Amino acid sequence: MMTSDISTVIPDRRDWATAFKALRRLLADANDTQQVFRIMRALNAGTAKAGYLRLLRTADGGRLAYERVELAERFSDPAFVAQFGEGTVGAAYAEFLRTTGYSATGLAEVSKIDGVDLNVRHPYLWYGRRMRDTHDIWHILTGYRADEPLGELCLVAFSYAQTRGLGWAFIAVGGAFKSLRVRGGKQVRRAIREGYLRGKNAAWLPGEDYERLLAEPLDAARARLNIPDPTAYRMARESVGRAAVRADGTMPVTFS
Repeated sequence: MMTSDISTVIPDRRDWATAFKALRRLLADANDTQQVFRIMRALNAGTAKAGYLRLLRTADGGRLAYERVELAERFSDPAFVAQFGEGTVGAAYAEFLRTTGYSATGLAEVSKIDGVDLNVRHPYLWYGRRMRDTHDIWHILTGYRADEPLGELCLVAFSYAQTRGLGWAFIAVGGAFKSLRVRGGKQVRRAIREGYLRGKNAAWLPGEDYERLLAEPLDAARARLNIPDPTAYRMARESVGRAAVRADGTMPVTFS
């Protein structure tokens, strides 16, 4: 049975025991995405509120908050996704969905854990859903692959710099420690650090109008948002070794 009690959905205290348990499971199985949401809920106390209030201070934030568009619904509309021209962020997103088989609704379903209803009508929850639903857009903007643990580790470091959500840092640090036991671990740690620095130096992505952003040329969007090429990440992928990379280009590194 789903609960909609706001103190349960948006905890005001950190739960380190739950976070450590979820991190162990995540590092053992990088595909266990539900553990990411457990860590976020356990450690990101106050992050949604701070992010929402910061959004209101941006040029378009008041309008975005007033309109309260549910991006999972928008991004799951095939006609909406198909409308963007070649070379745009939206076209890259459409290709991402096609090649990975991921979907905005799929991610939303995974986030429904432990009987918590994330669809509560509350501004902080709307902001949290917005952050969840733009995660794959961040993959596209940063160049970090979503179908490999290394790309996810770099993006969580980027996300920590952008949001200051402790859960993101917790996952990144856990992955960095695990990398001590794999070939190319030093390069992996450099890539994670690069992810943090790129997030720190980039424009604040939660404040973007994503419907407008999708229509923007990808290269122009990256330049405007100050998101340069992830050179350390690319070097880390090479350092892990060509033998560890599948024929489709994905890297089955689990850091376990």
